[in-house]
Amino acid sequence: MINIYKFLASIFLVVMFLGCSDKQAKLYNLTPDEWYSQILENIKANELELADKYYVSMASEHVASPLLEQILMILSQAHANNEEYLLANFYLNEYVKRYGDNAEKTEFAEFLKIKANFDSFLQPNRNQKLMQDSINSIEKFLYLYPNTKFKPLVQTMLVKFKLAIYSLDKDIADLYIRTGRDISAEIYKEKLKQSPLNDAKILNPERPWYRRIFN
Repeated sequence: MINIYKFLASIFLVVMFLGCSDKQAKLYNLTPDEWYSQILENIKANELELADKYYVSMASEHVASPLLEQILMILSQAHANNEEYLLANFYLNEYVKRYGDNAEKTEFAEFLKIKANFDSFLQPNRNQKLMQDSINSIEKFLYLYPNTKFKPLVQTMLVKFKLAIYSLDKDIADLYIRTGRDISAEIYKEKLKQSPLNDAKILNPERPWYRRIFN
């Protein structure tokens, strides 16, 4: 009896697999509206990898479709909501490349890229280069869009990134001191002295710095 159940279960899995494969194989030469609806269905079902594949098909079949602009933005936010920030920024870069106008559209996409980088630090992350790159991006953003409506938000992010780098430099200096690497420790101690945050009264976080600062 057990063997019969195993056999039936195996048949069921094979049928399901073939059914899914057949379904995916039939998805070609769709209209832009059909691709759009299919991708939205995949996103709702949290099938982002499939949505990515269907976007490629849609983009290759309908290069000039105005729906591609919306889909790029939707996919970027879907990946950001799923904490896949590199993919989110990939779609935002594609959006700027295709539809950037050096005005409102570009400004919004660049803001979302900054936000995606910031949100990535809500999870444990000690990528100092990404922090510094984010600071550079924010400063460039504020220079290009001095009157942006996102100014209060990005300025807050800028302060938090700078606090994070200062905290990380402090941790590195302490580590070098504890391990007897005096020359390296002095370099970081001097770096901390030159920081505008050196005289600030910063409370030591109870949680890890990368969680406390970005929450």
